[in-house]
Amino acid sequence: MHTSRLYAAALFGAAAVASPFPAAVAQVTPHASIELSTDERRRGISWSDGDVAPAAAARLDLPAGFDIGARVTGLRASARHGGADAVVDATLGYSRYAGAIRLDGFVTGHLFAGGIERLDYLEVGGGASYSLGPAELGAEARYAPSQSAIGGDNLYLALRGRVGVPATPYSITGSVGRSSGGVDDPERAARLRPLGRYHDWSVGVQRITGPVTLGLEYTGTDISDDGPDPTRFADRRNAGDRITARVALGF
Repeated sequence: MHTSRLYAAALFGAAAVASPFPAAVAQVTPHASIELSTDERRRGISWSDGDVAPAAAARLDLPAGFDIGARVTGLRASARHGGADAVVDATLGYSRYAGAIRLDGFVTGHLFAGGIERLDYLEVGGGASYSLGPAELGAEARYAPSQSAIGGDNLYLALRGRVGVPATPYSITGSVGRSSGGVDDPERAARLRPLGRYHDWSVGVQRITGPVTLGLEYTGTDISDDGPDPTRFADRRNAGDRITARVALGF
């Protein structure tokens, strides 16, 4: 069994310990959603070969600020992830408030299905956000320790913002981020950093009406699309500017 699958199993076990049964059952809150986007983009680069990507997610909010969840996303045999058909992002999270500031921490196992080689990897992270009226500003850091599947380690730092448009169901979102890290295997490191260290940014608009969310987002990076891909994982043609749309239904 791959190392990240063992970590994912440990996450679910830890969540079970965190919520003793049956006393805590009444405090468990389930959430679920289905989604369709014109492209699955993360940190400004495509994970679905630039194609339409379906997704489904489920999460349980547990006592004492813990939550556990999983998101399954179609990858359309993405070259970036070795021809994988789908990824399962299994996450154990924790959140609490320190005054008006929300603090979050999490561990995520990224488990890939349909690829012909080892692709899974583990990531940890944390963040803080502050809300004032309809506006929210946050910062986060995500770190994947050195793993052979990603050719080294990977650090992602980002600032994110959201502001609701008063008296409407619309909100405006924006973000800037930076990816960096050490390289042990240049070929596999290109999965998360096609040409090494890079920056990404986004701006979007969302409309939330009841359980339905509609979104339109522009994403960009400073990754050059000139010349051939340096490795089979780089997929630079899907790392440039793009406008994507999505629709999600929550339960």
